[in-house]
Amino acid sequence: MAKDNLKKISAKKALEYIKDNTVIGLGGGETIGYLCDYLKEKIKSGFNIKVVTPSIKTRNTCIENGIEVLYTSSVEHLDVAFDGCDQLDEKLNALKSCGGIHSKEKIIASMADKYILLTNESKFVKKLDSTYPIVLEILEESAGYVKRRISEIGGKATFRSSAAKDGFTITDSGNLLLDVFFDELGDAKELQKGLKGITGVVETSLFVDLVSQAIIAYEDDIKIISK
Repeated sequence: MAKDNLKKISAKKALEYIKDNTVIGLGGGETIGYLCDYLKEKIKSGFNIKVVTPSIKTRNTCIENGIEVLYTSSVEHLDVAFDGCDQLDEKLNALKSCGGIHSKEKIIASMADKYILLTNESKFVKKLDSTYPIVLEILEESAGYVKRRISEIGGKATFRSSAAKDGFTITDSGNLLLDVFFDELGDAKELQKGLKGITGVVETSLFVDLVSQAIIAYEDDIKIISK
């Protein structure tokens, strides 16, 4: 089965967790895009759903589908939020390394009673590994210092290249993105704590103790994993 079909399966399953007259959180990525399409049909049937999202692409898709998008700062609480990921392990630790909006996605995750990842079997592993970098959002002034600290703990750090700002990729908040590679990740919780403890690091793309459930689409099945 094509990956797009698996993404559609997990997105459609997510509809079961969405109640009428609620505000939900949505992250970014293709699977969330499919969920927006399915939400359009729910709204046509009379459902009242509003959305908060840190993703410009998701926001535009919602608007195109007639889904009202609120400013995240105007919302205090969410019943449920959905997101994709690059990798997910059996303890529901996740890596979201490709989008660069992980700091704001963590705000959405923390606001929600349930933060549910939509993924497929190709991204589900026993333990997070070094297939993807851990992305750090960092203050510009801390760049040299953070790179040195990463080197001291055995990592290799590379700034994402872009024409956006002096050759570097920057976030919507004006911060730099740093891709960090380790030969082995070790304990995800301890690594997250250590990286966040470096002065100048705003946030990392490691999601630890945030994911409530995961909807995992397989070729011939769909599995729900909960904390």
